[in-house]
Amino acid sequence: MKKKYLKGGELIQYVYHKVPGKIIDNKLIPLNTLKHSHHDLYMKYVKKYDHPQRAKMLKRRIPMFNCLWNDVIHFLMLHPFNVYNALTAAGLEVNHDLHFFKVPITRLKNNQNAVCIYTKKNYKNPLAQIQTHMTHSLHVKRYEDLSTLSQETMDFYEDVHRKSNRFGLFTFIPHLLSYGEVDISDVDIISWRDRSSDS
Repeated sequence: MKKKYLKGGELIQYVYHKVPGKIIDNKLIPLNTLKHSHHDLYMKYVKKYDHPQRAKMLKRRIPMFNCLWNDVIHFLMLHPFNVYNALTAAGLEVNHDLHFFKVPITRLKNNQNAVCIYTKKNYKNPLAQIQTHMTHSLHVKRYEDLSTLSQETMDFYEDVHRKSNRFGLFTFIPHLLSYGEVDISDVDIISWRDRSSDS
């Protein structure tokens, strides 16, 4: 696929978000915002936290924004094919039919944005509070997408396969957190199995 550029010759960078079951007004909207505007939809999506441990994630705070985990939209900073390829190479069973929005980073320009980085060294558990040093403010003009997964993530997938544990798909992968809504009208939808859209 041909790479896309802005009028000034600047290469368009992208972030990726898994396609949810329902889209409202061609926007990505934080889960906690849905609680007030579309309560029935919020109740549907929040069911994934219906577990004594996972419920704690609903109170997880992001110090930089002084908000909760579900007050922001979470984006993957590299093409999801990289994740799919690493998971299947490690022998893990995955949903082969996941689709993602391929969102130009410029769509986030009116939001507050930060990169959240967690590594094996500072990782405690999925429910632990985010430490201040784990998030870094990001200006969209300085954004550069990632091209590869870290060795920590690759090793994690291998370890999970050996132990047959439940796991998070995006463990030890930097995420972009965006505080605000994001317009997704006319953005491409891609399969994470399709490497040809990686441009």
